[in-house]
Amino acid sequence: MPDDVPVEHARQVSASPSIRLWELYFLVVVVAIVAAALLIDGSTTAGRVLAVGSVAAMAVLYPTAARPLIAIDEQGRRSLLVSLAYLLLFTLAVAGVPVATWLMFLIIPLFFMLVPLRLAVGLVLAANVIPVLLELRADPGGILIDLVIAAISTAGGICIGVWITRMAEQSEQRAQLIAELEANRAEVARLSHEAGAAAERARLAGEIHDTLAQGFTSIITLLQAVDPDLRDERLALAVRTARENLAESRAMVAALSPSALASASLPEAVRRSADRFTEEAGVPATVRITGSERNLPTRAEVVLLRAAQESLTNVRRHAGAREVAVLLAYSPDSVRLVVRDDGCGFDPAVSGNFGLSGMRSRAADVGGSLTIRSDADTGTTIELEIPA
Repeated sequence: MPDDVPVEHARQVSASPSIRLWELYFLVVVVAIVAAALLIDGSTTAGRVLAVGSVAAMAVLYPTAARPLIAIDEQGRRSLLVSLAYLLLFTLAVAGVPVATWLMFLIIPLFFMLVPLRLAVGLVLAANVIPVLLELRADPGGILIDLVIAAISTAGGICIGVWITRMAEQSEQRAQLIAELEANRAEVARLSHEAGAAAERARLAGEIHDTLAQGFTSIITLLQAVDPDLRDERLALAVRTARENLAESRAMVAALSPSALASASLPEAVRRSADRFTEEAGVPATVRITGSERNLPTRAEVVLLRAAQESLTNVRRHAGAREVAVLLAYSPDSVRLVVRDDGCGFDPAVSGNFGLSGMRSRAADVGGSLTIRSDADTGTTIELEIPA
């Protein structure tokens, strides 16, 4: 997959409106300089041939070498060699026809596209010195005005090049930001769907457990109180039917509950989640259980387990922590889950973390409360307390 990234990037660059506009500009400058070299008087035939040949070589070099390097954004040795080739062809063109100095409007942007900023600035300086040296050889008397023009051209070229480079970097950053936002949006949609489905399953499991299952249990108890030995066949049939439906309701609760709770108690499921976190993140996570363990309503266990899992997931993705501590504390009237890490922390007031919103919503559904404390010095503490 990584090998396909430069190819895909090259396709995007090649198809972008800005590169097409640049190539149109490139063509216009080439045609204009060739026309000027052929039509303006004052140059020898050999000079015209040299200038036109150099410009033609520049034109051929662009699609064969420069454009592919620009497309894949490779600013290495090959890009430097292509830039030096353009500088050499520029020198030959100016030596043949002085009006070819206007080619600087072509090669200066190319330098900034092909090589890093510092190298591009050096090439711009060299490109502006070359016409001065050639003019010094031909007419030493006019060197002062040539120096002034070269200084202005150099300053203007560097400023424009730096501006182009900064704009390109900002465009790339915006493209990356847009891609990240789209990825985050897709992730939020996925998490929203999963969280919604999990919450609905937990709600249904809780409703079945708290209504149907308890109702069938009450029916069995009442019938057995009337006839403990179930001598009446009709009462025995009713008890058997109630027991069968109780088994079915318990199976439905097990199917709707998280798989971790289907085969283990809540403390065991929390320990397994912490062990899996340690294996995946390489960060030690300790679990401590206090108070007298007891069975809780299904909905309460689901909320506590999901909160522990989501907290550990956030630590792995964002915190950069060195260790994590998980506390599950049973008290007579409530159960408290605390997940503490020593990571980088965040600002809970501005966090848009969907998992935290889901935890807060699930806690409210069972009458609980979620507290988040976080800063860069002490890390993050997430505390969930629900009545149970």
